[in-house]
Amino acid sequence: MLTLAWQTVKARTSGFIGAFVAILCGTALVAACGILMESGFRGGVPTQRYAAADVVVTADRTVRPPGGDVMAFEHAAEQPSLPAALVAKIAAVPGARAVPEQTFPAVVVGKDGQPLAGKPSFGHNWDSAVLAPFTLKEGNQPKQGEVVLDSGLAAEAGAGVGADVQVMTRSAPVTYRVSGVAEAAGEARQASLFFSEATATELAGNPDRVSAIGVLGAPAQRIEDALAGDNVTVSEGADRSAAEFDDVSQTKSILAILAGSFGGYAVLVAIFVVASTLALTVEQRRREFALLRAVGATPRQIRRLIGVETTVVSVIAGVLGSLLGIGVSQGLRAAFASIGVVPADFALSISPIPLVAALLIGVGAARLAAWSASRRPSSINPVEALGEAAVQKRDVGKVRLAIGWGLFVLGLGATVVPMFLGGQLGAAMSVMAALVLIIGLTLTGPRLIGAAVRVIAPALAKSGVSGYLASANVLKNSRRLAAAVTPLMLAIGFAVVNFYSQTTLTAAVQQQTERSITADHVITGVMGVPAEVVGQIGGGTATSLVRTQVITASKTGDTVEVQSRPANGLDPTASGLVDLGVVSGTIDDLRPGTVALSDAHASWEDKKIGDTVEFWFADGQQAKLKVVATYTHDLAFGDYVLSAADARAHTRAGMDSAVLVKSADTTALNALTSRYPGLQVTERVAAQDRSAERTQFLLNLVAVGVILGYVAISVSNTLVMSTAARRREFALLRLVGTGRRQIVRMMRTEALLTVGLAAVLGSLVAAVPLGMLAIGLTGSPLPDGPIQVYLGALAGAALLGVVSIAVSTRLSLRAKPIDAIGTRE
Repeated sequence: MLTLAWQTVKARTSGFIGAFVAILCGTALVAACGILMESGFRGGVPTQRYAAADVVVTADRTVRPPGGDVMAFEHAAEQPSLPAALVAKIAAVPGARAVPEQTFPAVVVGKDGQPLAGKPSFGHNWDSAVLAPFTLKEGNQPKQGEVVLDSGLAAEAGAGVGADVQVMTRSAPVTYRVSGVAEAAGEARQASLFFSEATATELAGNPDRVSAIGVLGAPAQRIEDALAGDNVTVSEGADRSAAEFDDVSQTKSILAILAGSFGGYAVLVAIFVVASTLALTVEQRRREFALLRAVGATPRQIRRLIGVETTVVSVIAGVLGSLLGIGVSQGLRAAFASIGVVPADFALSISPIPLVAALLIGVGAARLAAWSASRRPSSINPVEALGEAAVQKRDVGKVRLAIGWGLFVLGLGATVVPMFLGGQLGAAMSVMAALVLIIGLTLTGPRLIGAAVRVIAPALAKSGVSGYLASANVLKNSRRLAAAVTPLMLAIGFAVVNFYSQTTLTAAVQQQTERSITADHVITGVMGVPAEVVGQIGGGTATSLVRTQVITASKTGDTVEVQSRPANGLDPTASGLVDLGVVSGTIDDLRPGTVALSDAHASWEDKKIGDTVEFWFADGQQAKLKVVATYTHDLAFGDYVLSAADARAHTRAGMDSAVLVKSADTTALNALTSRYPGLQVTERVAAQDRSAERTQFLLNLVAVGVILGYVAISVSNTLVMSTAARRREFALLRLVGTGRRQIVRMMRTEALLTVGLAAVLGSLVAAVPLGMLAIGLTGSPLPDGPIQVYLGALAGAALLGVVSIAVSTRLSLRAKPIDAIGTRE
């Protein structure tokens, strides 16, 4: 059977090219997602500040609620600190030297009075310099009132040994004398300032805790054994960079989540495309299978032949596609770096695991598709085989129809969910609902397209010979038309719903934020705003605004779902500066140990005023806070509003994100902010930070763009295959007197009909979930966003469809009719 299958593949190379391309591209996409996921666990950047440390100990920032499975966890947004007592515990390990490190925001003020912000800048205790190792290039180690600058920072500030520099940490700038200039090997990603031990401990703000502990002279296993039960992370090798750089740690978490999410979409789309392509390939060989059945081949032999042929093609395509996935993953990494999602120097981790997994998924999807496609040609009666092969059967199986209509109804039901479930989750549900609708329409496509064609065909038949021929073709071959319409519909619907779900969410957030921030002015800063600023504002009211995150866990049956949710910290004085849409309670009671919940989340969690709610702060520390208010403006403020003091205490910066001010003297505000380099006073609307939403939006566009690229390839692939398979039909038409131009016009008419049906169905598939999402978020049934994107999606699909059909038609007509009529199918 293998020999026969291999001979068939070699003899019918053109017939298997479509399936080969679909499997190749699908496997490459899945492999790329797998590499990104693995990099979320094993990738990183070269270690710098901890390069000389054998082991780095940090507090565990992975939140795992009790009762959850291995996948029930969330990565804390902030790196928590460690108890200083662990230093002595580690030092007791034989051969280990424990070096505590303090890390806190610190920036040098330049000669122009503005902070030097060329790269992230942090202060450290001098003892931790040995971990890089930093060595003194000039001068001496710092004493009280002194600072050591790294060589790059000293050059940028123009300050040598003996010079005075102003350094701003969490307060107004303080003048320090430069006692030395230190240097480490390689180019640093961060600027470093070193203070004496006493000064660093004071500036860090918590004498009983340290940021991390570097270990010299002891293996990781010994340290892990010594700290068992202390809730710490022991890192060695490349993992040390995640402990050193917060953006690397966040990148690893983002990549793992993103690859898992879009990897699922990629697998679903790949299976969908491969199945569609293989079904078309098998359908085009109906005469061949009919002949085999007529000469005595059993149904099992037909199925085995198709299965082995598919295996041969899928293994070759899968191996090449897995290797191609390495290049795709590098391209995705570069795209993510260009929009600021991952650091430019973040290196991917590439191993055989995701490549082998992608290969198995590709081969498995192909075999499953082959089994499904082979059922009908292998089961027809040998007596009816040749007659059946001549005319396409129009009926669709009852099971397929039942599943298709069931999914369609399920998709319609899912479109209503975003009306009650707002935010990013509601937008994601819109995309899922659209996908379910597309799959449902795909299964019912021949019946649905057949009904549409019966309405349209009479009008086509009146438009001349070409129209009559096109009408007859689509009436008799609705399945072929449905196979061409489906991928175009998928491309249009998927592109439109993904884009406009994000723009509608962003517009809803902006709209609610503008209504909710009633302050006259907002103070923002380069590193943040020192917490002391809000207390120095006179002539008006002010409140701190601390943007943060919380982690929640909810149990449904035996499943524990862990989520990271946006949150904000406010002072009790915020009631005159923000409008949360309070439903019950009052935010005047918002003090440390209390929390306000969105009304929808409070209802979901069954929490009322006075109840205790449990969650985790941004640094992974567990919280049990009393509910003092519920509110409705959750798009602007998230599901949790904490006291500013609680929110600030669980961030590494320990500063406010902004300060909201109402009815204060602008001149006095400018005078106040001038004492803090980097602070500025702006109007409330311009000051809102949209960077997180913009980054998420761009991230989705890149990932969806890659999937749509694959869909576009499959669309062109399918249309070219279905058109090229009609060479004998074109030859017969020409032999009975139909002109070449009439055939070209016939195919152009069919192409326009294909594109038109795809545009209508794709638009409807996107319009229903988007309309429901828009009603739930903004109250209007129209999604927000530029209409040019929708028109561009239609134009792109139309161009792709028309060009693919036109090119393959002209190529098919190049042969002489007398030669083409005898072409082997």
